[in-house]
Amino acid sequence: MSGYDVIVIGEIMVELYCEEELVDGATLRLGFSGDALNAAAAAAAAGAHTAVLTAVGTDETGDAIIRRVTELGIDPALIRREPRPNGAYLLHGDLTGHRQFSYWRNGSAASTVDPTDLPPFTGVGAVVLSGITAALSDTAERAVLAAAVAADKAGTAVIYDPNYRARLTTAVRAREVLAAVAPHCTLVTPSYPGDAQPLLDAAEPTAAAAAALALGARSVAVTAGAAEVLIDGEPGRLRLPVPHTPNAVDATGAGDVFTGTTAARLSLGDPLTEAIRLG
Repeated sequence: MSGYDVIVIGEIMVELYCEEELVDGATLRLGFSGDALNAAAAAAAAGAHTAVLTAVGTDETGDAIIRRVTELGIDPALIRREPRPNGAYLLHGDLTGHRQFSYWRNGSAASTVDPTDLPPFTGVGAVVLSGITAALSDTAERAVLAAAVAADKAGTAVIYDPNYRARLTTAVRAREVLAAVAPHCTLVTPSYPGDAQPLLDAAEPTAAAAAALALGARSVAVTAGAAEVLIDGEPGRLRLPVPHTPNAVDATGAGDVFTGTTAARLSLGDPLTEAIRLG
């Protein structure tokens, strides 16, 4: 199980995307997504030997998910099959980042992930964890906490994206997970204001960075949409502008791509600041 540059732990979801308002008769597009798949795809695209650790159903949809994972250059070896439905969501998004999500994920295959699924982290460059994964179930939360501890002990970089979703968990529970994971993290990547305000009581990015560092994280990169990324911690404080993206299609998943690319470049030997800049 060793030899991976990046392991991403989380749920791959069935995505039904709607460009229109969510009304009867709206046209939907089928895809596969979720923060774990987005981050893993970005890591693989950035040159890292990447695996995603999850569970998917034993049905035809699960087969299709594994095909898609393989098409994206992600190693499917850490995907366990489980006779349960795959999580799904209905999404309506736009370029401003505003989006509407409707989830069907209670009892999903991925919610069965637990600490026994974790591989040895010796020789792994980076592990990517998220608050969404921790919110799937009690066992998934324990897996996130165990992965952070084990990976840190093995010398693997731990990157944690709080990715707070009020429909999945409470701010109190998400804060507890962040506080438990942060001392093991090479990098925490809270968004502003989405994560910073409910989880860190921060009214601006600098305060969010300070709060994350106070929890024990070695470094933090606060993403603020199209405005900037604020880095603080071991590399020192630095503000990086977000490059203009021509012909943008949808802002959904931008933070996941940032996290996955940063993890890949960090695992491949780039200094943290350079890895974040590339992300």
